[in-house]
Amino acid sequence: GTSPSGAHTEPWTFVVVQDPYLKHKIREIVEEEEEINYKKRMGDRWVNDLKRLRTNWIKEYLDTAPYLILIFKQVYGWLPNGKKKTHYYNEISVSIACGILLAALQNAGLYTVTSTPLNCGPQLRLLLQRPANEKLLLLLPVGYPKRDATVPALTRKPLEDIMVVM
Repeated sequence: GTSPSGAHTEPWTFVVVQDPYLKHKIREIVEEEEEINYKKRMGDRWVNDLKRLRTNWIKEYLDTAPYLILIFKQVYGWLPNGKKKTHYYNEISVSIACGILLAALQNAGLYTVTSTPLNCGPQLRLLLQRPANEKLLLLLPVGYPKRDATVPALTRKPLEDIMVVM
């Protein structure tokens, strides 16, 4: 909530889901769309690039994580007189807020994985009774990892590949 935003419009809604029934409904929606994504929409190159991360359309963690945080960008807001209010740079603003949230979760010792479930937004918006001006940007399962959880050994680009000092 303290994140900067274009013209200070704060164009975000963070929906925290802990109800097991809702988490399972979210999982059903995500898995149905993700299976189509993996088999038809994403293409062979994208699916191959994901193999090293050992990911697929089965998202068990959506049931088992204690919390799911669904972040919606508000593409516009409402003025007191009922007219639409422009939300400048809504996607960038919400992305910055998500970065701050990710840092806060890590600082609190919690774990998550960023998830951008393609083509799930409209169904999830309806399930969670969000208004038409909100569009799903990110889904974060949040909690502590299982003791036997494994994480792929990922390497990061060296600093000189991502930063230019002038």
